Amino acid sequence: MNAPRTIDQYLDQLRQALHGADPALVQDALYDAEEHLRAELAEQPGRSEADMLAQVAGSYGAPDEVAELYRDQEIRIQRALRPPPPPKRRSLAGRFFGVAADPRTYGALFYMVLALATGIFYFAWAVTGVSLSAGLSVLIVGLPFIVLFFGSVRVLSLVEGRIVEAMLGARMPRRPPYPTQGLTLMKRIGAMFTDARTWTTLLYMLLMLPLGIFYFTVAVVLVSVSLAFIGAPIAWALDATVLPGLYVGHWVTIDWGLGVHEPGWGDAIVLCALGVLLLFATLHLARGLGRMHGQVARHLLVRGS
Repeated sequence: MNAPRTIDQYLDQLRQALHGADPALVQDALYDAEEHLRAELAEQPGRSEADMLAQVAGSYGAPDEVAELYRDQEIRIQRALRPPPPPKRRSLAGRFFGVAADPRTYGALFYMVLALATGIFYFAWAVTGVSLSAGLSVLIVGLPFIVLFFGSVRVLSLVEGRIVEAMLGARMPRRPPYPTQGLTLMKRIGAMFTDARTWTTLLYMLLMLPLGIFYFTVAVVLVSVSLAFIGAPIAWALDATVLPGLYVGHWVTIDWGLGVHEPGWGDAIVLCALGVLLLFATLHLARGLGRMHGQVARHLLVRGS
């Protein structure tokens, strides 16, 4: 591989050396490299990029060396951040109830509850920003507003990525795409409009409202029903002892398919068992939805995925 003579050539070689790596890792590596190289160039005014790269190659590293360093560093970081894997269970019951030992299950469940608030915010921000951008585009202040709005979308994309990685475990970028240098305002706006990641991020922000409503409803309803069923024996005991005048058997009947009868302790225990099964099934559903949403976020928010 020939020695790069410009920063763009260096970045192209680094991108080629990282071929096949996680797109989020590639974005972080390219951002760090470009930020470092342009800072070095700014500190040496009047010096050509080729001379600067020849000097920096010894300290920062050649593209293939930097790529190898990032691959090794990513492995160490992922090992450090990855929660302890749950023990392997071979039996069907062990795999079913073992979901409670997976930390990602609770992260996904909490994300489903949080998604309603973030979904409302993202949807309102995207719709308001696009509407104002279209309305102000005919005015002088419209161009700076469009740049600021698209910039805010990229910032929110980075914030959402950190939330997704922390709660769902999907690898997301830790650096934003490096801003293109030396462009006029009009060319910068054009670059934002032609960048597919801008529109996929806006699509993600719009999708978060229906997804947030769905996630929140599923999580709250299923967990609430599960806990209500699990607490059936406690409610039955309180009704029979503390509130005997409201004894439920006087005005409620149950039919499990074996005939109509007044509820008793057996029915309360059956409801409790169903509640336990429903709760663990909900945990499996939450973990599955968390994995699915992590892939959706990677495809819509990560450049080059």
